[in-house]
Amino acid sequence: MSIINALPASEPTVAYLGPRGTFSEEIALSFYRGVEGCFTPYERIDAVIRAVADGEAAEGIVPVENSLDGSVNITLDTLAHEVDLRVVKEMVLPIRHNLLARADTKHINVILSHPQALAQCRNYLREHYPGAELVAVESTAAAAYQVASGAKNTAAIGSLRAARLYNLAVPAVDIQDNPNNSTRFIVLARDAAAPAGPNCKTSVICQINGEKPGSLYEILGEFARRQVNLTKIESRPARTGLGLYIFFLDAEGSLEDGNVRAAVEAVRERSIWFKSLGSYPICLVKHKAE
Repeated sequence: MSIINALPASEPTVAYLGPRGTFSEEIALSFYRGVEGCFTPYERIDAVIRAVADGEAAEGIVPVENSLDGSVNITLDTLAHEVDLRVVKEMVLPIRHNLLARADTKHINVILSHPQALAQCRNYLREHYPGAELVAVESTAAAAYQVASGAKNTAAIGSLRAARLYNLAVPAVDIQDNPNNSTRFIVLARDAAAPAGPNCKTSVICQINGEKPGSLYEILGEFARRQVNLTKIESRPARTGLGLYIFFLDAEGSLEDGNVRAAVEAVRERSIWFKSLGSYPICLVKHKAE
């Protein structure tokens, strides 16, 4: 049971990237069905994360990776350097982008959306709106809101839910460049989850001695020799000097599994700096019929 079910509905228990109509809100409504009124939108991803760290929200939902555009760096960097939180759930949402505009729009000269949404529709926009100015905003729903507020000759890229919420027409649907477009969202909390079963993942962050040949090989070997599969390896700047990096590692299984726990502890011992984001269950959230 989620922590939000133990709190009064009037409290801001789940933070998400807003405003209403974002894919983060869609995840919240799908995963926390039956607890309407427990959601608080924030304008930025880092603000969602800090709301959980500061105790304003019990849980927060943020995107962490897209299948077409890669990792969401602000999520990774904030988790690594600025807060001490744990991942308690992971959800994968198939992403369907749509072109949204006011019903009276005749010409589209400007297209607004989140930077990743613009990138995920790059080929469509190049083919159909080669002369349009592409403007990045905080979220797909913020783009829809600005269009609905009266911006002339302007369209947004967003969800069909955003179109309904802001009373916008939908000149084109499913405009993403790849039909396999999906985004990983994670749920963050101050306390770790205790998942069990096969459909779990464990995430850690570490910094190794990059001056020693084979350091990364040795870290990866701790998982390989214990038959623990790594699903992701990514480096980000360590922020302690040029050419210094930290590594994000996602492994199949839970810290309740002996092999996973042993591998993680071995990595901790080999690391200059180490942080565990915990173990958590993963699931797929399917789109509801529109």
